[in-house]
Amino acid sequence: MSTFNVELKRVVDDSYQIETGYELTETLVDDLRSGLVGKIKKFAIITDSIVEKLYATAIYERILEAGFKADLFVFPAGEKSKVRKTKEEIEDAMLEKDYRRDCCIIAVGGGVVTDLAGFIAGTFARGVPFINYATTLLAAADASVGGKTAVDTPRATNLIGLFNQPKKVYIDIATWRTLPKNQLSSGLAETIKHACMADSEFFEYLEEHMEDIMNLDKDALDHISNKNCEIKYKVVMKDEKESGLREILNLGHTVGRAIETTSDYKLLHGEAVSIGLVAETILSRKLGYMDDNQVMRVRELLKKAKLPVSIPEYIDKEVLLNKLYTDKKVRDGKLRFVVQYGLGSMVEFDKNNFGIEVSKEDAYEIIKDL
Repeated sequence: MSTFNVELKRVVDDSYQIETGYELTETLVDDLRSGLVGKIKKFAIITDSIVEKLYATAIYERILEAGFKADLFVFPAGEKSKVRKTKEEIEDAMLEKDYRRDCCIIAVGGGVVTDLAGFIAGTFARGVPFINYATTLLAAADASVGGKTAVDTPRATNLIGLFNQPKKVYIDIATWRTLPKNQLSSGLAETIKHACMADSEFFEYLEEHMEDIMNLDKDALDHISNKNCEIKYKVVMKDEKESGLREILNLGHTVGRAIETTSDYKLLHGEAVSIGLVAETILSRKLGYMDDNQVMRVRELLKKAKLPVSIPEYIDKEVLLNKLYTDKKVRDGKLRFVVQYGLGSMVEFDKNNFGIEVSKEDAYEIIKDL
């Protein structure tokens, strides 16, 4: 009998740029010409049925005009498409068009598109490079930093996926002007979450400038885009693979994801997260980490952003309670929450531990309060 030791230690630099601006198609093409992804000349542009007409087709045509090869791969818009079946269909379509390892994926769209395309890039031909061209505030706030990619399952959201970092992210703020108002509000839920967990001054800025943001004021949009990237980066830089600190990014998501699923995706992701943020302020107040005024300010800010702050009547609260136990933070069958500390920070219960166990009874009391 013998033993052979396989040494595979390595240092990987997954650094990348996030470029924020207005109408960035030419910037993307110039970057491709300048070798952003090396000598690759073939691009799979993945998008959804709404963004295809608004932006993806124009990007596709411009890439062809620049002398590259490209194809559009389009799936039906909406969270219900972020599943393994869609991933398989796109992969089969790419194979049919002779895509192999010598290609790059460009995701053009919101969070569903970037999640799905990033996951495909991580597994197609054992991994190909990808680029995100974000067209929603939600994607800018939630998907531009961190490298989380995943698909949903009937049991819970985002349970199957991987960490996969893009080559570059483009945040085209000009595209936000075509967003329906509820989609803009949905993205603001993640923005408010960032302020709640990490930056009290940003929270105050949002209180003071929400009307400007809703009216698409250029300076206000620039500011919230940059703050979202800055706040999330400071967390992800310290904990890329969610071994501790990164767990705080789940603020509002334990209840929010469960609500999103039990609503059968009638609620947008940010709308569900908004209700989840209210739920977690109730828990924080119960544990003594927030006072009534702080809880009220969070609720009022969400209302200013035209977001819901209570559970819709059509959602069965018993079903919702059971759905909480499919959350990724559940350990040994026990529900865990991250907890907000006042406005702008989070509770660290002990070294590198930001989650606290919550009993089923206490969780149900929180749900009833909503």
